[in-house]
Amino acid sequence: MANPAETAPTRWAGMPLAARRSERRTRLVEAAFELFGTQGEAGVSVRAVCRAGNLHARYFYESFADTDQLLGAVYDKVAAELAERLPAALDSAGDDLAERTRAGIHTVLDFSSADPRRGRVLFTEARANPVLAARRQATQTALMDAVLQETRIRPAADPRLARVGAAMFTGAMVELAQQWLAGGLGDDLDAVVGHAAALLPTPPTV
Repeated sequence: MANPAETAPTRWAGMPLAARRSERRTRLVEAAFELFGTQGEAGVSVRAVCRAGNLHARYFYESFADTDQLLGAVYDKVAAELAERLPAALDSAGDDLAERTRAGIHTVLDFSSADPRRGRVLFTEARANPVLAARRQATQTALMDAVLQETRIRPAADPRLARVGAAMFTGAMVELAQQWLAGGLGDDLDAVVGHAAALLPTPPTV
């Protein structure tokens, strides 16, 4: 039986170059997501990713300089998927800040555990790889800014107090996700969300 990678040129015949490159990049990211999400960083190599994506190794380097850059793309993909879900979850909770907080916590935890590969990319393995650690730090900063906006902090409020509260909330949320994914909090998501919403520090509103 022919190697799918060897038959790829036939499939791409007539496809514009940009489209072919985009498809190959997508396949590499999807393959890396599967490998990283199931085996961790140790399972991601150029050879393994190309084998899983049914691509020749030469195609790897038309999209990525190395596996760290590829893992960054994997993280960005998963983070974007989570970001797409949050607005709808918050909107469904109405205007009550407590309900919106619960909805946000539930969405993050459910998204991360419904497919354990997502949680591994966002919260667990991301601690070890410097590229992913930088991505996670940027995500936490964005989350902190979103918390400040969500609680409608005005410039007239004490900006230091506001950012301290938002930072505490964000840090606690990351640790909560890690504990949830590790199984240390049981398997009752609603109970965990309820306790977290009651205990997590919330920035002051004005």
